Amino acid sequence: MLNLTKFDADGFAITQPILTPNDTTRLISLIEQHTIPNNKRGGIRDIMHRVPELIQVSNHPAVRSIVESILDSTAFIVRSTLFDKTDNANWKVPWHQDVTIAVSKRVELEGYGPWSNKESITHVQPPTEVLNRMVTVRVHLDPCPASNGALRVMPGTHKLGRINQNDAPQYVSAGNDVCCEVAAGAALVMRPLLLHASSPSAIPTHRRVLHFDFATGDLPAGLEWRMR
Repeated sequence: MLNLTKFDADGFAITQPILTPNDTTRLISLIEQHTIPNNKRGGIRDIMHRVPELIQVSNHPAVRSIVESILDSTAFIVRSTLFDKTDNANWKVPWHQDVTIAVSKRVELEGYGPWSNKESITHVQPPTEVLNRMVTVRVHLDPCPASNGALRVMPGTHKLGRINQNDAPQYVSAGNDVCCEVAAGAALVMRPLLLHASSPSAIPTHRRVLHFDFATGDLPAGLEWRMR
């Protein structure tokens, strides 16, 4: 499904639809039953704990095929988040990399830090080699054209290692960044260290995205991934 050579060079790819219109309608209904409508938060962490049926999406054969082709057959999910841009939650995200992981508890280790606590979930910035053993699959439940806050990415920047957040804009070349317009039911697949950003929706409507992080390998010295 993916051109792995191009994915390795660019750090991202957009798939054809994985889910059918009936699938997306059913999932939206499930999410609405389990979450607070019209909340002002753009992201809901641990969405699979709130809506256990979403494991069907993370285990979808097409999703597993993509993940295993990039990582390997031992890959497992380590984080799930729902993002949705609406009138009440329509935000701008500056250029950045995803550099934190969710863990079960804090264990002081060299190379791990700083630590943070987000909605009672322990997070830490790990060494780069851990982030290089991860891939993100963002399954879109709504159409996401440029006008609806589509993610923008800077191809190839995942190969630069971890970048100081304040220096991120200098690695973005105007005209070379890519706007990732994604159809409903399709997915944006990306490396966590790929520089990405998004603008507010020009015409705010739902932009529901199921963001799944996958990884391979254990963490050291008693530190554990939060989801296995």
